[in-house]
Amino acid sequence: MSGPHDLFARYTFGHPERAAAELRAVLPAQVVSEVDWASLRREPVSVVDPELRETESDLLFTARLRTGQPLLLYVLLEHQSSVDRWMALRMLRYVVRQVERWRQEHPERTRLPVIIPLVMYHGADGAWTAPRRVEELFELPGEQREQWRALVPRFEYLLDDLTAEREEALRARSGPPLARLAWLVLRYGRTQELARKLPDWVALFAQVQADAEGAEHLVVVIRYLLWVGDKAVHTAARRVLHSVLDEQRAEVLMGSWAEEMIEQGVQKGLARGRQEGLQEGLLRGRAEGILRILTARGVHADETARQRILTCTDMTTLDRWFDRALNATTLSDVLDDRAQ
Repeated sequence: MSGPHDLFARYTFGHPERAAAELRAVLPAQVVSEVDWASLRREPVSVVDPELRETESDLLFTARLRTGQPLLLYVLLEHQSSVDRWMALRMLRYVVRQVERWRQEHPERTRLPVIIPLVMYHGADGAWTAPRRVEELFELPGEQREQWRALVPRFEYLLDDLTAEREEALRARSGPPLARLAWLVLRYGRTQELARKLPDWVALFAQVQADAEGAEHLVVVIRYLLWVGDKAVHTAARRVLHSVLDEQRAEVLMGSWAEEMIEQGVQKGLARGRQEGLQEGLLRGRAEGILRILTARGVHADETARQRILTCTDMTTLDRWFDRALNATTLSDVLDDRAQ
């Protein structure tokens, strides 16, 4: 299911310009100089193997080198709460699937395109400790380990471990303001330092707001902060907004009703989860959150619509309705199946 980390990261780095910033920060300088970044394009979801999408939030991009040679950039945005020891094996599987698909679509070609796998990590367990090379997963016999190592598959993925980066280094990265703010928010979003850090990022929030789509970007960032933060984070976020916007716009954007809706939705979901099962409780909490948003926006939901929302058992669908409700002016804006 899509959680707040997935939604925030996919929104931010699903855009080619911001994805380019992430890739530029991780790829070797020589590779960065050889990529035609203007050619970077995000591939549709259908290109990514559906069998591999149960727990990951992955993005696939294509680009070309300055020589015209094709390049596949496979980005896995990793949001697990614990380090996955078998990530190297999983990433190898992703790459092999993409290679197989590419061969089917280009039967006339005799060489494969370069595929670069990248894991972005910002888990709560500290720095990433899992092997990045497949060969490290094998139990090699005897003392001549290097001889045996030469006989097993060799594969390595790139890693952007945000938990290992200092704040100064993340702020100094090159990229659009939203990308730089996202790196910081993801880095500190699961720490006790977030509320204290937010005031230091006022200038960056202002840069995000100044963008042509600044209002939308701020809504996404604030929504994420409300999801992952405690009351101290909520208070700090409100103060930051008042520093970059006038009072009326800040309150409209922050929306006391949205904060209450999110907090109550989560709390009700967790409380009900203890009685009915956590998953059922979270589903109910999300559904009630959607209805509160509609009420706050003056969108009437008749009893049929209410029951459809309240009885929905698919969190992905509820997440989609939740996102639509934030900007809905009619009920059909939310429940219309046009985007499914």
